[in-house]
Amino acid sequence: MFYVYSLKCKNGYYIGCTSDLKERVGRHQKGLVPATTKRLPLELVAYFAFKDKYIAFNFEKYLKSGSGRAFIKYHFKI
Repeated sequence: MFYVYSLKCKNGYYIGCTSDLKERVGRHQKGLVPATTKRLPLELVAYFAFKDKYIAFNFEKYLKSGSGRAFIKYHFKI
């Protein structure tokens, strides 16, 4: 499975994609991911699971777009 996930950071949210959600979130929380190192602490807020990695990566790309951010705010009240 491939996962698109959202982390709540001290100054906003981070969207990412991985095939090993537990390992990836652990790396984020330990400060081993440059994109979130200075945004600790982190909390996993939501994730979506996909069988196809291309669909997962396209969904991640969508969530990072303007309409994707609006989708997140509307549906998750963030």
